[in-house]
Amino acid sequence: MNRRHFVSLTTAAAAATNATASAQSAPRTRALMKLGCQSGPTSEKRLQFFARHSVRNICGYPEESKERGYATVDELNRMKDRAEKWGVSVDLVAPSFLASSHVDKTERPAIMLGQSPERDRDIEKIQNLIKNCAAAGIPAIKYNMSLLGVLRIGRTPGRGGTTYSTWRLKDAKPSTPLTRAGKVTADVYWERITYFLDRVIPAANEYKIRMACHPHDPGVPPITGYQGVDAVLGTPDGLKRFLSIRESPYHGLNFCQGTVSEMLHDPGKEIYDVIRYFGSRKKIFNVHFRNIRGHRDDFQEVYPDEGDVDFVKAMLVYKEVGYPYMMMPDHVPYHPDDPGGNQAFAFAYGYIRALIQAVDQLG
Repeated sequence: MNRRHFVSLTTAAAAATNATASAQSAPRTRALMKLGCQSGPTSEKRLQFFARHSVRNICGYPEESKERGYATVDELNRMKDRAEKWGVSVDLVAPSFLASSHVDKTERPAIMLGQSPERDRDIEKIQNLIKNCAAAGIPAIKYNMSLLGVLRIGRTPGRGGTTYSTWRLKDAKPSTPLTRAGKVTADVYWERITYFLDRVIPAANEYKIRMACHPHDPGVPPITGYQGVDAVLGTPDGLKRFLSIRESPYHGLNFCQGTVSEMLHDPGKEIYDVIRYFGSRKKIFNVHFRNIRGHRDDFQEVYPDEGDVDFVKAMLVYKEVGYPYMMMPDHVPYHPDDPGGNQAFAFAYGYIRALIQAVDQLG
């Protein structure tokens, strides 16, 4: 070995050693997200299931009067106390209405139908829930602004004898041409959403409660819509407009990654920038970490490790934007040996927890 080559190798080795030492001394960026779940009821049995699978943060469902339409402070506190016995924190709740249900089936449709004074009474119930969550120390509420519910055509075969929830727009056959809402154009839909936000987000600001809205699942064709409904929260641009209506740190998204993937023509390439857009603006308050195979208007809901979205890459983007809240399974595949979905949920919990731990170690 000549002297010049020896000096070159020695210099390179020293540089590598210095770089390694510098990297080791630099503070590690931590992964702030938490494994969570939203499956109910929030019973002793379910809480034990969470604790066994290292789920320490949940969306809770208090025992409440459906007629009243919101949980009292005592009901929220009883649920929290029950969870705390198992080391579980209630980080989120859902109201007993404004769920992902079809307007023809929901018991309290007035907000989405734009019916006053009934909608004003229901909005007051949401305001009461916000106030009560603040008193009970529960920082966030998730809700839907849905007329069509979750649209699917049935199930298709999956691995190990499971079946996957499936949507193909071209094969969809609505039960009726219109819902009881009749024809709902984009302008009408935006008016109803704005009416709600103008009255609810000020209460969220006052009590510092994050309001997390779920997108429309799935997106349907604009203008023509589905069953006469132009579902405006079924595209990333629609979600951007939704957030711009009332600018507030307490107005954001229950970011269903599966649903947002369903909006995209190439989710395996596009979803990461969508996460980055909303995450960097601190508008993601909860994540449904669900994978799909397919694309807009044609997809299946699959296990997290077999879909078109690279979940390692997605988790790294949540870490990059400093997302600090829950990552939870949403819909899971079905098998007749697992009618309650506990096996599928347990698989998803372990997968998500391992991903969080892995990305936490990466720089």
